[in-house]
Amino acid sequence: MFFVDTHCHLDFPEFNLDRDEVIGRAKDQGIAYIINIGSSMESSKRSLVLSEQYDFIFPTVGIHPHEADNFNKDIEAEFFELAMQEKVKAIGEIGLDYFKNYSTCENQKVLFCSLIRLAKELSLPVVIHSRKAEPDILEILKKAMPIRAVVHCFSADEFFLKECLSLGFFISFTCNITYKKADNLRNLVKFTPIERLMLETDSPFLAPQEFRGRRNEPLYVKELAREIASIKAMELEEVAMITTDNAIRFFRLPHFVGKAL
Repeated sequence: MFFVDTHCHLDFPEFNLDRDEVIGRAKDQGIAYIINIGSSMESSKRSLVLSEQYDFIFPTVGIHPHEADNFNKDIEAEFFELAMQEKVKAIGEIGLDYFKNYSTCENQKVLFCSLIRLAKELSLPVVIHSRKAEPDILEILKKAMPIRAVVHCFSADEFFLKECLSLGFFISFTCNITYKKADNLRNLVKFTPIERLMLETDSPFLAPQEFRGRRNEPLYVKELAREIASIKAMELEEVAMITTDNAIRFFRLPHFVGKAL
């Protein structure tokens, strides 16, 4: 069985002391690919460097909506250069966050729309961050169609889920579906077709219930897969095979035969 962690932040300082060991554990335990997500200019640069060190780690480049107030034409031009690097597999994470509002709503929209235009220009998919901003997210994405997208760390309601699925988007859930009070999320997992579902840890955040309060890491994507298999009454092997294939197709990853790269 092989798995893909489609969203993590191994470049974050939480991994500074043992990053190589964390990555080694993941590879040894069947994590075939890791998508390391850019969330700022500096994070995107670090993600690219990390992908150069490990052939099974692929980067995305993105600017989180929290950073929107600092966005300008110079940053846009520099970001465009980053996004053109050969190994980059998506633009993200990008989106809107009206929960913390670290940047103004209008500036978030300007940033989001700018990076969507770039993704379309480069024929790259987008990794969407949405928190308490679903109506505006839908409005912007519908205007941008056609576009390939995954809504990461899904935490919205069934209406938003149905809308995303109707647009052909993928959905990824994190290990918070294992939490004792996460019945609503588990119901959304049940509703999401397995053919449109991907796995993510969002490491170092949201460790599974067994390790809650500790740092998350890509290895625990297997715990997420076990929970999804239980929710959907499927075999773990089937969840692994389908979600891995989904990730390979969405991010246009190299296919492997018989073993992880």
